[in-house]
Amino acid sequence: MAIKITDECIFCSACESECPNNAIYEGGVEWAISDGTTVKGDFVLKDGTIIDASQRNAPLATDLFFIVSDKCTECQGFHEEPRCALACPVDCCVPDEMCQESEEELLAKKDKLHL
Repeated sequence: MAIKITDECIFCSACESECPNNAIYEGGVEWAISDGTTVKGDFVLKDGTIIDASQRNAPLATDLFFIVSDKCTECQGFHEEPRCALACPVDCCVPDEMCQESEEELLAKKDKLHL
């Protein structure tokens, strides 16, 4: 499952630089699949939507840091556990129960993001 940031976030940004997929954004910031990845051209999101990887997308939150679940691999293939959760001083980077993925799915996502 992907990681999410809860409303206990204190906006310290400790998590943001820890993400190997550049999946964490400050509230109000537009995001793109290509940010911090090698993806170019069309990219298929988990819901089946096809977008251009460099397309700037609306922020998923305006008042909290947020994690783009289509880019979150829980650090599989990079680290033994999610680095954002380790860096967070208030433990607000937690598993997103709405986005459950197996280790194999997370590794496949990592490979897709970093060709």
